[in-house]
This record gives sequence, C-alpha cells and structure tokens, in this order.
Amino acid sequence: MYLSHFGLTEPPFKLTSHPDFFYDGAQRGATLEALLYAVTSGEGIVKVVGEVGSGKTMLCQMLIDRLPGSVDLVYLSNPAISPDDILFAIADELKLPWDTTRPIQAMKNLQACLIDKYSANRQVVVLVDEAHAMPPESLERVRLLSNLENGHHKLLQMVLFGQPELEQNLALPGMRQLRERIVHHFQLAPLARKDVADYLQFRMRAAGYKGPDNFASAAIRLIAKESEGLTRRINILADKALLAAFADGGFQVTVRHARQAIRDSGFRAVILPWGRIVWIGGSLTLGVSLGLGLQAGSSVMPASGSAPVQLTSPVEAVATTSPVPKTAVAPHTLDVPLQAATDWILNTPPDFFTIQLMSMVNSSSDQLRSTLMHLSRQLDLRQLYVLQATLQGRPSYVVYYGAYANRADALQAMMALPDSVRVGRPVLRTLGGVRRDG
Repeated sequence: MYLSHFGLTEPPFKLTSHPDFFYDGAQRGATLEALLYAVTSGEGIVKVVGEVGSGKTMLCQMLIDRLPGSVDLVYLSNPAISPDDILFAIADELKLPWDTTRPIQAMKNLQACLIDKYSANRQVVVLVDEAHAMPPESLERVRLLSNLENGHHKLLQMVLFGQPELEQNLALPGMRQLRERIVHHFQLAPLARKDVADYLQFRMRAAGYKGPDNFASAAIRLIAKESEGLTRRINILADKALLAAFADGGFQVTVRHARQAIRDSGFRAVILPWGRIVWIGGSLTLGVSLGLGLQAGSSVMPASGSAPVQLTSPVEAVATTSPVPKTAVAPHTLDVPLQAATDWILNTPPDFFTIQLMSMVNSSSDQLRSTLMHLSRQLDLRQLYVLQATLQGRPSYVVYYGAYANRADALQAMMALPDSVRVGRPVLRTLGGVRRDG
C-alpha cells in the first residue's frame, strides 16, 4: 500500500526470509561465516540458539544458500516426531527405500548411502529447525546418527537450530553424551538499540528506498524497546509504523506512528489461540474428534471409511437432554471420552501418513475451541483430529490433519496448507509413529 509513497520496489519488512534482506550487522555476518566453516569442516554436531523471532530462520536460509554444491542437504522443518520418523525422513530426502516396520534396515541403508557419498567427495548435512521441540528419544537418535563415520571422518553433519529451551533440554542428565558431541555453539543475541537503527535503514535501502533516514530517533527507541531487539517484532512494528506515516501523508516515521504500531501489535499481551507449540512428551490418553459445535450442520469424519457425524450448534447441544453419541463431541464440554479419533489412530494402516499441525501444551478447552474455530475457516473439518495428552498432569492437545497412503501425497497436502497454518511448522507423521508415542 505504501510502496510508491516511499519509493520502494518491494515491502522492506516482510517476515519471509529473503537473502537480499539478510542483515550482517550485530555479528550476524560473522556468525554465518563461522557457521559455514563449522558445517563444512564436518567435525561434529553444531548448535545455534536464539529467542523466538531472533533471526534463526533467516540464518538457516542463508546457510542453505551458501553451502557448496558438493553438499547434499536434508532439512527437517519440525522435528517433533519419533526417532524412527526422523530416520525415515532423512532416508526419504536421500531417495532411499525404507519400510516403517524395519527401522534397523533403514539405518543400514542410510549408512551404506553415506559411505558411497563420502567416496564420491560429497557431504550430507542435516539441518534441524526448532530442535528445542525434539523429544528426548529423538535427540538420542541425533546422537546415534552423528556417530556414523568412516575411519576418522563423520558421514553425517548435524546442525540444530532452536530456542533457549534447547539448552535446558541438553542440560538434562540423560543428554550428557549428546552434549559432548556438540563441537560448535552459536548464540543469536537480540539487536542492541544502535543495531536496530542500522537494521531499519538497511531493510529500507534493500527494498529500494533512496531518501534520507526516515525513522526518527525517538521512534527507533520505542521500536527497540517494545521489540526487545527481536527482528521479527521489529519487522512487524516497522511495517505498521510506515503504514501509519503513509496514512498521515508524511515521509518520516515519528514517535506517534511508532506508538500507533505498538498499540496495534500488543506484543506484551499476545496469546496464541493454540498456546505454545512444543513437543508433548506425555502419553496420549484420550481420542476426540473435532466436532466441537463450531457451526451448525458441520460434520466430522471420525475414521477412514466411516460416515461423517452431523453436529448440532452449541445452543442446540446445551438445550438437548438426549445422550451424546459416542462418536460426537458435546460442544459444551471436552470431558467426554470419544471413540472417533481413537478409531482413526487404531484402524488406519500404520504406514499411512498424517500431518501434525500443532501441539497445545497446558491448554484449556476454551483455547482448544478457539483454535478449532480458527482452523475451521481454513481447513476441511472432516479431516481434522485431536488427541488429548497429559504432560506432568497438565491437559494438552495434539491436532492432526488427514490420512494419506504415501508420503508424497501427504507432503503435497502439507505444502497446500494455507500460509497461516503452515507458519506453525506442521510435520509429517506416520500413523504407526503416532501410535508408538501413545
């Protein structure tokens, strides 16, 4: 909307990672160079830690772009999956045959493939995004994979990108062996106030701006304070502030514009409708379908091959005195044990795939209902399923989408998800893996 007003060729503060907008100040450039050296030297596991929105995804994208052509890359966007599923995902990326019932054979096939690639002077690098979400068993699989070597050379280079919770997970007593195999550690710190000023102008120039610096010092101070130096927040605030300046017909972003952006963003009070998205390590204890009375006449597909269950509206459900069917959820309560999602888990073939959309840790029924209302406007309710979980006695939920006969179909479905859903970093799961976790 404001591009021509400011003489821009593209949005300067878009959230998607683009190499032209990589800011190499505040040690970002030096970190990238060191990371490239650490990865290509192949000495062991590399770890990159930073707060939410600190620029880990951008750094990861830059690493991908800068890796030499002799590297075969495996990118795991969400590792909140079982150890075997991580193994199968790597094997799949390397075009290796695998069978969900034979993980040992898959490991042998992978090792043989890695030896062949090493003989051909090729290196395999696995980038694990959101590594803080890995369950302990999957972290242990990372350690075992890092042990694969040929003489004195590692056959598989692992890079873990994660939030500070990754440090806490690695500090657990059972993680000592993995900690000792991490040979390079990188920390992405938030931007200092002076770096925020440089960052804002760098992004403006990268987007084609040719005028004088247009963010007032007082506005920069407010943006730096409210964003806490996190680049994602800076981008959001700066974009809104530019829009406010455009609405005023001005070219300089003032304190008033920054305050408008801050009021519109509300970072201090932000609560995602589905809670914090992390791995649930507890047991899956209760199956529920997503028929929560999101709208009158909506239907739920309880299991592959089963008929949809027609649901009444919340008002109708509360008013009725008739018992709730076993395959339906009373819209006014989440305490009714349901068979629908349980049947889906138990009766769908174990080699089928599903998409794990998110995990909702310590979430209330109201938060779940809000999440489902959000999803119902974008996805087919007949393909949505929820499993309730317990984590240290806290109610939590895992949301799945669909069942697919092969990985290719599942991957295609995942890539077709709306951007607002994909931002939660969904991940492919096998039904067998879901069962094992339960």
